Amino acid sequence: MNILHIRYAYEVAKSGSLKNASEKLFVAVPNISRGIKELESSLGITIFERTAKGMHLTPEGEEFMQYAKQVLKMLGEMETLYKGSDRKKHHFSISGPRASYIAEAFAEFSKAIGKEETELFYKETNSKRTIRNILEHDYKLGILRYAAPYDVYFKNTLKEKNLQYELVTEFSYQLVMSRENPLAGLDNISFDDLASYIEVAHADPYVPSLPLSTVVKEELPDNISRRIYVFERASQFELLSRNPETFMWASPIPHNLLERYSLVQKSCAQNTRRYRDLLIYPSDYELTELDRRFIDILGQVKDKYL
Repeated sequence: MNILHIRYAYEVAKSGSLKNASEKLFVAVPNISRGIKELESSLGITIFERTAKGMHLTPEGEEFMQYAKQVLKMLGEMETLYKGSDRKKHHFSISGPRASYIAEAFAEFSKAIGKEETELFYKETNSKRTIRNILEHDYKLGILRYAAPYDVYFKNTLKEKNLQYELVTEFSYQLVMSRENPLAGLDNISFDDLASYIEVAHADPYVPSLPLSTVVKEELPDNISRRIYVFERASQFELLSRNPETFMWASPIPHNLLERYSLVQKSCAQNTRRYRDLLIYPSDYELTELDRRFIDILGQVKDKYL
């Protein structure tokens, strides 16, 4: 069944003759007549009764035209959406760690979109899934977080996967806790001070080529006996805010977020491990104007808080 032939039949039914349809479509009468006959043959029905007075719809033809009208209407809408409209919908997607400065940048970015027709996708997850989201799930940008000692592992993986990368920032984790936490009043907090408190931690660290047990052991101090594992940033802030016995290691958090949840951010002199956030994307991908706008805002927010 040919869409063009459906259009021929519809115009003949609408105008009442081959000649009128020919003038409307700018198609020769023999071509229209032949197309309708092929359509009838493919469907196994007779759409028109041909008489000296013109072409008239048969009962089957009237039923067919009800469907033809819907098909042509939907086709017109598709053409308007994808070809005929000057208003093109833009897409933006990023996958990255559960980091408040990135969420802050995304919020500011969303405000900067204005009235443009856009679809934005923001996925918070671990490093392994960030890479997978770009390779398998059509995310265009990613932010990869890892401890600096694993720099070679990650950069080799990115090269193998044909992913471009550039450094966003390097930092040390800060302690985050409720204002009501007894440790919040200390000027200097040690690992021993944390031992009797509950750590809120993300449950899915990942480093290529190393066992998960090794990564967990290195990421989480052995002197903590109570932990709550979470996957969502919102749940972690609720826990920290409402349970003064909890604390969390996190990348620097914007001041407005600390105020919203009545939290404080403290440094720990014993914590010397450095972390890196890399912006990644396919090597053959050309950054869009939206991508560059987000990267600019990310840089501004990073400079402000990190």
